[in-house]
Formats: sequence, structure tokens, C-alpha cells
Amino acid sequence: MHAASTMEARGRTGDGLRVTGIVRRFGATLALDRVDVQVRPGEVHALIGENGAGKSTLMGVLAGALRADAGTLTLDGAPYAPANPLDARRSGVALIHQELSLCPHLTVAENILLGGEASRWGWIDARASRARARALLEELPHPEIHPDRLLRELSLPARQIVEICRALAADARVLLMDEPTSSLQGGDVEHLFALIRRLKARGVAILYISHFLEEVRRIADRYTVLRDGRSVATGAIVDTDNDALIAAMVGRTARGLYPVRAGTAAGEVALAVNGLASPPKLHEATFTMRRGEILGIAGLLGSGRTELLRTLYGLDRAARGTIDVDGRVITGATTAARVRAGVGYVSEDRKGEGLSVTRSIADNVCATRPERRVEALGILDLPRMAERSRHWMRELHVRARSPWQRVTALSGGNQQKVAIARLLHGEARVLLLDEPTRGIDIGAKAEVYDVIARQAAAGCAVLLVSSDLPELFGMCDRLAVMCRGRLSEARPVGAWTAESVLATAIGDST
Repeated sequence: MHAASTMEARGRTGDGLRVTGIVRRFGATLALDRVDVQVRPGEVHALIGENGAGKSTLMGVLAGALRADAGTLTLDGAPYAPANPLDARRSGVALIHQELSLCPHLTVAENILLGGEASRWGWIDARASRARARALLEELPHPEIHPDRLLRELSLPARQIVEICRALAADARVLLMDEPTSSLQGGDVEHLFALIRRLKARGVAILYISHFLEEVRRIADRYTVLRDGRSVATGAIVDTDNDALIAAMVGRTARGLYPVRAGTAAGEVALAVNGLASPPKLHEATFTMRRGEILGIAGLLGSGRTELLRTLYGLDRAARGTIDVDGRVITGATTAARVRAGVGYVSEDRKGEGLSVTRSIADNVCATRPERRVEALGILDLPRMAERSRHWMRELHVRARSPWQRVTALSGGNQQKVAIARLLHGEARVLLLDEPTRGIDIGAKAEVYDVIARQAAAGCAVLLVSSDLPELFGMCDRLAVMCRGRLSEARPVGAWTAESVLATAIGDST
């Protein structure tokens, strides 16, 4: 049966997925404390809360990856207790992961249908499988994606679409979506929202995690707020406002989200970039940045913003142009030389590039400036590493058991703080920050904003790339816009409006 018709047949009966009094412990930590949620057929129910509030743990329980210690789950009125993720999928509950769970060496079609391929007489029917994958991909069209293309050849947004199609292939009557737009932008987000509305019309129940409240307002019918493992508020999204939601999430209102900064001091030029190019994405960038300043860069996904930062840090080779740090040319220097010159970089892909998630907090914090007991022999001073890591954990409010806890066990917000701690421990004075608050909750964002503002006040020069215009307007002194690989003139942030930023980003000079 076609995926759409199967979901329609399943979705129109029963009362959806009901969670009652769910408890889950990890040792002495109470991750879920009597959580109650109901996701009805034909609705989008937003699950919101800070990182560490218990959202991902609840999703793990619902998807069969974790077992609850107490409480009950029912699916369309019948007891629901999945033994594992495959059991959950067979019951009609599919999870779309924020951290993609795909196989880069397989094709798009193989990833979408993994474990559920079409077969004849016990053999995989490759032609039927490709046809089914193609039909699912038509729900979310993307120019990069073809059923026979290897996943590793796709961009991160395209891989996110493949992950979504994989969940659709399960013919789910309940879809669990964990930050499904975190790697999408513009038209891809609109395609996803259109698909969600079609699924709602077929009677599919959707539990939707997002940190973007405006996104929640656009797509959700009802909401539940988790805080410290408890469900503290629920209701219709139209009956509440953002201040009330934020207060429920973090115990305070949105006022004061961005730190109050004194006027920017006229510090010395820390970074001077002239005619920098690194084709095919970066064609021309010229700007200067002074100590104590936060310079923002806006632009659409794929406009060359990330490539600019990667070229500044030496990860991409400059074809022409110059880069000066404190008056010294570093254009042809290695990344290690840039680090020694005081340049630090936080990648937008914290799991793939920004951190070594299988290693400890201390290993990551001290990566660019290791603490050694005997320098000549390269022997690490582990007590000193732990001491310095604890210092930055206190400074950045990193929530973890110890400096030796693996980064992969931390929430997204705490992982991002560890990435920033690595820069601060390395005494970077020119900070290149690419989407530093992507995928983290509003409380963690406020803490990251405070760290950035304090570094600027201490004399660092900060280059901030962000897709969040309120973030750029709230944090930056000046702003430039990237369009098709070319950087506009940087102007005081007050000289821009949201409309003028968008017009510049799409190349509309009228």
C-alpha cells in the first residue's frame, strides 16, 4: 500500500498517543518526573522546554530506545510498550532524529527504506524499492536528492529531508519530530510545513520539538512545556503568548534575553580582510573589525557565510585577497598558525567539526592549548586539565557531572558551551562564530549571549554569523550581508531593517 494511503487508513481512528505519569531515571538523576502528554490524531502537539528539560528522554521512551521506570503509554486506547525502535515503528510510531541516524555509504533509497525494503520471494525488489523511495521524495522535493545518489554526497539540509522521508516510509500514525528544521532553510522549511499539514489532514498525530517559538506558532495546535523533567504547562497555542511560554520554560520572561552593552570602544583594528575569495562559494569579502566589536553577518543558506569563516580560519584555501590579524598577514598560514595568532572558530556543525563528542569535556576544552606536565615529552597534566575545565564549566554554566564526562552525554546547549570554552581556554582574541546558538534552547542562548558580550567587553573582536535576525540585531554593533558569495558594506546595526537585510540577501538593490 502507498505510504499516504496507509497513513490515512491508520490515522483516523483512536485517540492518538497518551503519556501518563512517565518516570525515567538515570542513576540518581530524575530525567522525567511524572510527565503527562496527549497527542491526538490530526494535530501537531509542540513539546517545548530548555535543553535538559527531558524532551529527548521522553522522545526516546516513545520511540522504544528507552524504557520508562513508571507510568503508562497508550496508543489509540491500547497499551503501548515498545521493546525497541523497530517495535515502535511496527506499531506506527516513528522518530525523526535531530542528530541524523543515516548511513553515508548507502544510497538515498537504501537509507529511506532501510529494514523495510520491497521484496519478492524473499529477495529485495530494487526497482520497487526505488519507486517507493521516489514517491516519498516527491513529498519533499529537493534538487540535490535522487534515489540512487550516495548520502555522503548530499548537503546537511538534503540529508535532513532523507531522514524525514525515512520516517514517512514507516507508514507512521504518530510522528515524533525532534528539531526537524534545524538544518533547513527557506523553501525547504515551507515544503516541510506543507507536508505536515497534509499529514494532519490524513489524521496523523505529530509530536514536534522546536526551540523556535515563531515556528511553533505557525505549525502547532497545542503545546506542552517541560521543565526539569516535569510537564508544567499545556494548552492551545492560540491561547498563550511567547512571554508566557518562555516564563514556563525557564522561569523568567524574554526581557533581558540580550545583554545590555555599553557603547563600543574605538579599539584597534584586530582583523582586516581585503578582497578575500575562495571560489566557488566565496567571491569577495572586504571588511575590518575592531577589538570590543561584534560584527554580524546575515545571508541565506549557501550564500558563502560559512565559507568566509572557514577561509579566515584556514580550513578553506584563499584564492586571492589578504587577511591581517593585529597588523600581521596570515593569509597563507596554517590553521595552527592562526590559532597561535589568537584566532578561534566555532563551527555550525558542532558534532561533525566543532567537537570530539566521544572524548571528555576536558579533552575538548584543552584541545588547542593542552596542559602538559613535561612539555618535551608531551605528557599531559591531567589534574591541571581538570582544574581548567572546571573553571570554564563554572564560567559558562556547563551542566555536567565532571570534566571527564563524555561530550556526547551532554545536551546540545551544554555541548555548544564546551565548544566556546575551547576558544576561551585557548585565549582566542578574534572569535569566528558560525551559528553559535543553533539548536539550543532559549535559556542556553541567553547564557551564550552573555559570554559573547563579556568577551567583546574584554577586548575580543567577534564575527557572528547567524540566520536569526533578532539575534543579529540584539547582539551586533555593525552588520553586513552576504549575497551569492559577495559581502556587502558593514553598517551600524541601526541602519538596517529586517526588510533591508532580506532585500540585500536576495540581491534586490531596488
